[in-house]
Order: sequence, then structure tokens, then C-alpha cells
Amino acid sequence: MHGIVWTLLLAVAAVVGATALGGNDGLVTIFWMGWRLDLSLNLFLLALLLFVLAVYSMVRGLDSLFDLPERARKWRVAQRDRQAQAALREGLALYMAGRYTRAHKACQRAVAIQADTPELALDAEFTALAHMLSAGSLHRLQDRTKRDEHLQRAIDLALLTRKPRPTEEGARLLAAECALEDRDAPRALRALEELPPGVGRRTQALRLKLQASRLARQPMEALRTARLLAKHQGFTSVAAEGLLRTLATEALAAARDTDQLRALWQNLDAHERRDPLVVAHAARRMADLGSPAEARQWLAPLWDQVHATSVEGATALAHALRHALNGLEAEWLPRLDATTQAALRNPALALTLGLALAERQLWGKARSMLMSAANDHDLSDDGRRQAWACLGRLAEREHREEEAARYFRQAALLDRH
Repeated sequence: MHGIVWTLLLAVAAVVGATALGGNDGLVTIFWMGWRLDLSLNLFLLALLLFVLAVYSMVRGLDSLFDLPERARKWRVAQRDRQAQAALREGLALYMAGRYTRAHKACQRAVAIQADTPELALDAEFTALAHMLSAGSLHRLQDRTKRDEHLQRAIDLALLTRKPRPTEEGARLLAAECALEDRDAPRALRALEELPPGVGRRTQALRLKLQASRLARQPMEALRTARLLAKHQGFTSVAAEGLLRTLATEALAAARDTDQLRALWQNLDAHERRDPLVVAHAARRMADLGSPAEARQWLAPLWDQVHATSVEGATALAHALRHALNGLEAEWLPRLDATTQAALRNPALALTLGLALAERQLWGKARSMLMSAANDHDLSDDGRRQAWACLGRLAEREHREEEAARYFRQAALLDRH
């Protein structure tokens, strides 16, 4: 097809030339020092065209000749650049293959080639990438001193590049990751704080911040970070729920007094304050700190829905209420009566219900619930021992000494296991 097109173009040119020049009768006369030369106009135009082409070719040839040293220099620079790029690619391949010593040497060879070529020295991003790869290799080799030197060099060079600066961001993230693996939480947090706000909200940065906050024993900061990760779908829904629950309980466990625990409770999200396991942990902590009444206030909304709660959640709520039974108010009696059916299916609820009724001096109802819990082998030994001991105290109160001795003996037998 290409040949056909050229043939058609030549045919068109021939037709146009024959039409334009075929009937040209013009004459060109040249006088030179007594000489006279007569040429047809067609021949003159052809000779003029050839002369112009010859002059142009000569000028181009001379220009190429004079430009030869510059072209040779550019060729040498291009060769050096290809060698440096090849060394960096080799270093990356070796790093991915786990050959960290060779990867470090390849990256340093790339840096040396660039340093020896002034024309390439201005490419700060290339050098920064080589230093970052060297730092990663040295980190795997446990050479922390040289690793930190290369990381700092990479950051300094990345600052010379134009915005946006992904190389600088990558270097700071790598520095934070290395600090975390060194178990140096403050240094990791400092590296993350130096990131721009937009970069700090990226998933990788949030993951590193979460690890650093947990390592630094900052559960509330870790909880806030985990919320952002869950919002950005950094975890699966199941993993996010478990992590948020764990961090919330860690934050609550760190409270030293009721005021601090109350402030932490208010900082929890509404979803977290509806989680039975979190609420149970908070209530147990509040009761242990000497405020069982407030602990019961936190438990009350979820206790009203205990029949619809999972077995794990109901057990946790029951255990929490057992910690907060001291001074149980009469207003809790309707709640306790409403959980009677659920207590028949959950021995932990039965135990709590029996202890609560005993606290309110409702001996008859308490005895049936406690007997049910004490004879249920699905309940832990500690719970059954508590049930038998409470039954013994109730029997003593009613002056049934033999029955009380039998109950206490059952509790003692569980102590031996």
C-alpha cells in the first residue's frame, strides 16, 4: 500500500510538471566578463534548485561536524544514565528477592554513577530513591546506624524535588515503619507527625499510627485512629468491630479514678457505648473504683434488651452486674423479673439474678435461681462456687445448719479443682 501511494504521488508530480513546464518558452541569459550564456527557463530553475539543495546539504554537514563533540558528550551521559537506572533496577530486584547485601551494593553503585556524572547529579529524586532502597536493605540487615543515615539523606534530597513530593512521603513512612520494628514508638510518631495532613490520612499511615499508638500505650489515640481506618475500610467489618472493642476496653482499663473513667466513657462513640462487651467492661471498672450505682446506670439500657443479646454479651453483662450489686436499688426488680426466662437458658444470668435477688433479700426467688446456676456444669467453677456459697449463707440465715454445711462443702469441693 505504501508503494502504491508513492507511485500515485510521483505520477501526479509528473503530470503537474509537464503541464506547468511543457509550454514554457522563457529564456535566461547570463553575461559574465564578455561571455554570454543562454539557458532555458526550465533548465535555470532546475539548476537553481540543485544549487540551493547543495548549499543546504553543505551547511547541514558542517553543522553536524561542529556539533559532533556535544553529541558525543550527550551519548556518554545517556550511557551513564542507563547504567545508573540498570543498577537501581537490579537493586530493587535483589531487594525483592531477599538479597539485601547485594541490593545495598547495587543501589550504592547507582548513586556513585550519578555522582560521577555532573549532568545527572541534578536528579535528586533518583538519588533519594536509591538511598531509600539502601535504607530498607540495611534495615533487614539490622544495621540501624547506616540505615538512619540513608533515610535522612533520602529525606533531605526529597525536599529538593518539586511538589508533590511522594519520595519524601515514602521516606518518612519507611522511617516510621523502621522505628516501629525497633519498638521505638516516640520516633515513629514523630515521623508520622511530619507528614502532610493529607498523607497522614492514608491507609498505610493510619495503620502505622495505630501500631505506634498501641506501642506507646495511648489507647484513646489508637481508638481514634482505628475509627478512621474502619471508616476508610482499612479492615473487614468483623476485624474492625473486634479491634475497636479491644481498644475501647484498653482505654477504659487505663482509667485511674472515676472522673477519668467517666471522661473516657463520654469520649466513646454511641456505637461503642451500645456494645455489650464494652459496656460490661466499663461497668466492672466503675464498680471496682467504688461507684456501683453509676455502673448500674450504664448497664441498665442494655440489661433491658438482654434477652435479644448474644450469649457472650449477656454473660458479660451478667458478670458486670455481679460486680455492681452493692446497694442495688428497688427499681431494678422489674428488670430482674423480666430476665427470668433468659436466665433459664444462661447459667451466668441465673447466677447474677440469684445474687441480685439475695441482695434485695428476696430469699425464695434467689434460692431457685442460685440452685439452677450451682447445678449447671456449663457455668465456670468460680461461678458455681459463688452460687453454692451464697446458698450456704441463705441456709445459715434461716438456721438450717445441716443444709448450709452441705452447700459450703460443695463450694469447698470446687475450690479443690
